[in-house]
Amino acid sequence: MTTGPSNPGDPARAAEDPAPTGEDLAALLARLLEETGDHTQKDLAVAAGIRYPTLNAWMNRTRGTSRINPDDLRALTNILRGWGAEVTPRQLFEAAGRPVPGPTDEEREQRLLEIYRQLPSKSQRALIQTGEAMLTASRAT
Repeated sequence: MTTGPSNPGDPARAAEDPAPTGEDLAALLARLLEETGDHTQKDLAVAAGIRYPTLNAWMNRTRGTSRINPDDLRALTNILRGWGAEVTPRQLFEAAGRPVPGPTDEEREQRLLEIYRQLPSKSQRALIQTGEAMLTASRAT
């Protein structure tokens, strides 16, 4: 399993996401459940709207994860985050061996906020003005 870019000094590789941690879905869910405290597999299944035998089979690796409904992975993410776990949809999709969908609204918002915070105040004001102009233009069409 890859643990990082093969050439960390390569600027083209620096923009890529870090390599996956190597945790499969079962290991990731087990770790996250442990982090959330007193929640069980059954609690997670009920809260996410997934049948307990299905979730249990994923966690015991007796059922494949390549066909998991993307909405189930998003539901698991939302429940775990609500319980205090630090997890992104990308982590669950990668752990399940599923294609990672485009960034979620939350991930895009977080990226925009990170960029905004790195700008000097003059550029922050310009970014706000540009955003307001874009919003006005989108309402006009």
